[in-house]
Amino acid sequence: MIKLTLVAGARPNFMKIAPMVHAIQAQQALGSTISFRLVHTGQHYDKKMSGDFFDQLNIPEPNANLGAGGGTQAEQTSAVMIAFEKELMENRPNLVIVVGDVTSTLACSIAAKKLNIDVAHVEGGIRSGDLSMPEEINRMVTDSITDHFFTTSEIANENLRKSGFPKASIHFVGNTMIDTLMANMDRFQIPEGKIYDTLKPKEYFVMTMHRPANVDQEETLKEMIQAILDGTKGFPVVFPVHPRTAKILENMGISDPNLHMTDPLGYLEFNYLVKNAKGVITDSGGITEEASVMNVPCMTLRNNTERAETIHLGTNELVGTDPKKLAPYLEKLMKGEWKQYQGIPMWDGKTAQRIVDKIISIYS
Repeated sequence: MIKLTLVAGARPNFMKIAPMVHAIQAQQALGSTISFRLVHTGQHYDKKMSGDFFDQLNIPEPNANLGAGGGTQAEQTSAVMIAFEKELMENRPNLVIVVGDVTSTLACSIAAKKLNIDVAHVEGGIRSGDLSMPEEINRMVTDSITDHFFTTSEIANENLRKSGFPKASIHFVGNTMIDTLMANMDRFQIPEGKIYDTLKPKEYFVMTMHRPANVDQEETLKEMIQAILDGTKGFPVVFPVHPRTAKILENMGISDPNLHMTDPLGYLEFNYLVKNAKGVITDSGGITEEASVMNVPCMTLRNNTERAETIHLGTNELVGTDPKKLAPYLEKLMKGEWKQYQGIPMWDGKTAQRIVDKIISIYS
């Protein structure tokens, strides 16, 4: 029996975990002696940020919810480590599988390795080079103690090889987030609400912002939103607001008839909006992947990216955090001159199957 523990903590994790759950269940149906426990760390504890995803993506209820909650980086990391250590001592697996680059990824990797349990990192090897980002620290520390890397791109493979990791530990499999996207595209649904009924396909923009560099300084945030409104030329801009950003916006009193700030959306609703948008303006890495595969123009409000393949082969452009730099990109889009999706190797909807096959070959 191969025993796996799958870890999900924050909203992006659920899209990456879901296809692996389904791939394991498919192997079980074929008689494979592989089992899993799904552990939700509780890092995202708001219903809209986590709970809906289990329902929409057909993931079973977690076997354990560690209830880590909020707090500072250190408080959250320590809470996850303490609770996850207890979980592993009571239910010891052959392999702990962590995904992405959130606090839970780092904390659960450390707890597992301290108990001499193998760790696999799905999305291992990606790098932004920006040590001011907590996610970059999480990636680097997690990768430093990982036994098996399941990578999304040749760029990630090269990062790992340059760092001295053995080639035998690097498994180029693709992107499980795209598995989820492809499996659910025909299930996307228009969100409920009057504003959504007024939107016409390819005649509105979607924006998301939550990173400190963009939202922590009120004046900069106000300038960026104004630059977006100026550059989108009267098209509606739909802004599902991250809870962290909502608190900041409340203090600013930003209002414009073309800016529609909404609550966070479920996976199926949000990607319905992205798929039908004229363009996406974001500071999220994952959204750049989804937008690229759906061939939707995407502008990233960051000075670096850990997903360079979305720029080289996708529809993404790196704009930066200076509001003044946005206008030329929006002008290019308005002229219909945006680049098209070229296809990213192994982003074909079969990544989770490759991961599970590899795990079975290693641990059988």
